[in-house]
Amino acid sequence: MRLCGYAVVLVLTVGCGAGSPARRGAGESYAQSLDSPSATCQRNPAYCAALTGKETVVAVRAVQVAAAGKAWAELEELEKKQIDDILRKCAQWADAQVNQKEFGGRAPTEDECSQVVGGTTENPIKRRMRLGSAKHALATQCAEVNLGNFLPGRFSLEQRYRIHPETRQLERIQHESELEMLRKGGKELVGSVVPDVVIHTGNALQPQRVYDFKFPCPESNPGSWRDYRSGNPHNIKNQGEAYQKVFDAPSLLVTPKGVF
Repeated sequence: MRLCGYAVVLVLTVGCGAGSPARRGAGESYAQSLDSPSATCQRNPAYCAALTGKETVVAVRAVQVAAAGKAWAELEELEKKQIDDILRKCAQWADAQVNQKEFGGRAPTEDECSQVVGGTTENPIKRRMRLGSAKHALATQCAEVNLGNFLPGRFSLEQRYRIHPETRQLERIQHESELEMLRKGGKELVGSVVPDVVIHTGNALQPQRVYDFKFPCPESNPGSWRDYRSGNPHNIKNQGEAYQKVFDAPSLLVTPKGVF
């Protein structure tokens, strides 16, 4: 896959050796959370400021937090751009890798995307689905390596979240709890979401930006949120609306052509 080679180009100081975080089950995409314990300065920005002489920055950030009406700071514009660039390049790299293997480097045609390659008559699996899954897996690995260098401890990959039905607060659902809920029929998972990437403050319950990788097939198709079935319990139209409802944070699509 040459993942390490790509990561070195994108983030020169990154090391290789991280494994894929993806795990599959019950028709969904799952992953262990990549959150690591926050460093002292992440937990206490004032402490960092005292060490680095940047008390003014902390004061400015405090004003920004108050203006946003949240208990945590939003991302700086430069941070947003850098994160967007990392994820866009990961999508481009993953797209190119799979297209090289499957089609000698060219993009698939509409007919190739529509080929039925498995499933049943009622639920056929088309080639676009398999291509998308392969590209998604590579893009996620790339994101793990490069975000791990740029924002260590400040992102989650394929982590399930929901609004707790009693507290009405954002909650991470750990994998063991998720499996138990599935064994009981999955009703407790209704309304939960599994974004590809969540950027946060170092506290996974303080989301700042949410992303999903999309690989349109053929590439002339626009990237779009997956639609939800009409009549769903929360009357939500698509993934993007669901993410907004759960996270109350900007939600973006990442395609090889850009971030939208």
